[in-house]
Amino acid sequence: MPVRPAVTEAELEAHLRGICFKTGPPRRIGVEIEWLVHDARNPRCPVEPDRLRSAATALRALPLTSLLTFEPGGQLELSSLPATSLTDCIEAVTADLALVRPAMLAMGLGLAGHGHNPWHPPRRVLTDPRYNAMEAYFDRWGSAGRSMMCATASVQVCVDAGYEEPGPLGYGRRWLLAHLLGAVLAAAFANSPTSEGCPTGYRTTRQVIWSQLDPDRTLAPPPGPDPRTAWVRYVLDAPVMCIRSEDGRWDAPEGLTFREWIRTGVPRPPTQEDLDYHVTTLFPPVRPRGHLELRMIDAQSGDSGWIVPLAVTAALFDDPEATERAYRIVKPLAETAGARPAPRNPLWRHAARGALTDPELHTAAVACFAAAQEALPRLGASPEVRAAVAEFTERYVARGRCPADDHLDALYAAEGDLIVGKDSQ
Repeated sequence: MPVRPAVTEAELEAHLRGICFKTGPPRRIGVEIEWLVHDARNPRCPVEPDRLRSAATALRALPLTSLLTFEPGGQLELSSLPATSLTDCIEAVTADLALVRPAMLAMGLGLAGHGHNPWHPPRRVLTDPRYNAMEAYFDRWGSAGRSMMCATASVQVCVDAGYEEPGPLGYGRRWLLAHLLGAVLAAAFANSPTSEGCPTGYRTTRQVIWSQLDPDRTLAPPPGPDPRTAWVRYVLDAPVMCIRSEDGRWDAPEGLTFREWIRTGVPRPPTQEDLDYHVTTLFPPVRPRGHLELRMIDAQSGDSGWIVPLAVTAALFDDPEATERAYRIVKPLAETAGARPAPRNPLWRHAARGALTDPELHTAAVACFAAAQEALPRLGASPEVRAAVAEFTERYVARGRCPADDHLDALYAAEGDLIVGKDSQ
């Protein structure tokens, strides 16, 4: 490990303040899409690590524009480059998928869009020392950490932070909007109602898993007039998950916050590189990394299911008229959310369990999707994208449903058929 100069607490605070909200006119959009990798002939059959390693080698030889990575449980992720328009973002990722899917099928592998693995329990296939340390850290909080690492998948939409000054596109307003609208998005796109073939009682089991993790790194920062100050305090007071030693080992210290690490210099003085890595181990529902990273949307089924949450979120954040309407729509939800931070407050719990069967979330979703549909032509969205959003709205949002309800209907229908079959014998 190269020797890097230690830095002071004040220098690290200044560094965080400078990178967390990079303000200016909202111009760019990005998306990170995860899939569960499965055997193409039998999705319920776990994929062996050797097959995943071979797939990773083959896929990294493709001429992709997106960053391709694999998560600890073998989930595949494509992270787009920042695009200057919704259309450019969709076209770039679609082109990458047109290369990835056939290459996977040629190896007998498929990609499934579920927020949580519906077939089998979490199993880690990546054995990097960093992931060993992460697992050891999360095990202190129970089994949810292993499920998060190895059995969940999402669509993460990245939007610019917004202007420095107040107003509909100011970063403070967008920060608040993201935490209230996030519950609506989690409910509308809930797509993980089962685990190991059984209903969990939630439409988005993935969101429940996140809410059960270490609260100091997964809850939203406390609300306040200055999001920058709140985020800096949140980062420095969060526990350190992993420390890389000079001989390349990764350790999972217990009860050490990053601020304490700075002040004690034990086991070694931290560097700016350590702080930057520490930020990547924090998982609140909205993470400021210069832009805003919205992390609450379950992975979606089908080749293009990810396009609808991307398009709706982009419309509500990047069209000034839609942003103002969305803010007015979701602001009353703050009363239901109460003082507890997301995702452990009542609003987010309602989204996880009932999704759009919750009347308040249903009303907000109908209004927000209408605002997004009106904004998409102004953003230059293609007729195909607008049609996909309209179809999703009619099939799910207007009816108070979400993709999870389709999975539950199919499961209960299959159970009913089994009962009828037994009765007829």
